[in-house]
Amino acid sequence: MAIVYNSATCLQCLKTLVSRHVHDFNKCGCPNEAFVDGGSYYQRYGAKDMKKIHAYAINDDDDFELVRQFATRGSRGIDGKQPLIWIPIAHLTDDHIQAILEYGGAEWHLELLKKEIKYRHENRT
Repeated sequence: MAIVYNSATCLQCLKTLVSRHVHDFNKCGCPNEAFVDGGSYYQRYGAKDMKKIHAYAINDDDDFELVRQFATRGSRGIDGKQPLIWIPIAHLTDDHIQAILEYGGAEWHLELLKKEIKYRHENRT
């Protein structure tokens, strides 16, 4: 099982923090100092007041309708020179998915992309 979305929302400042990879530590700037860490490897979160934080994770074995909206792929554009953006796999083009599969990556992530192709074929999206 892999974590495809690892987040925590500070209920004091309402900032949602997302950790996308191992050691991707993110903290809000308010006095509660909520944080999230771990990306797809582990889920670690905290705050000064734990009653003011909501942790949320989606795993690769959750309902695929949900997974495909939250599992992302970082992209710097077709030429690799654009600012990094995170695109849900549900929004990737077929060509982009094929390029990622040819390039390679974490096995669990590649399996999600194959599942997305199958989902599109079965649902004609």
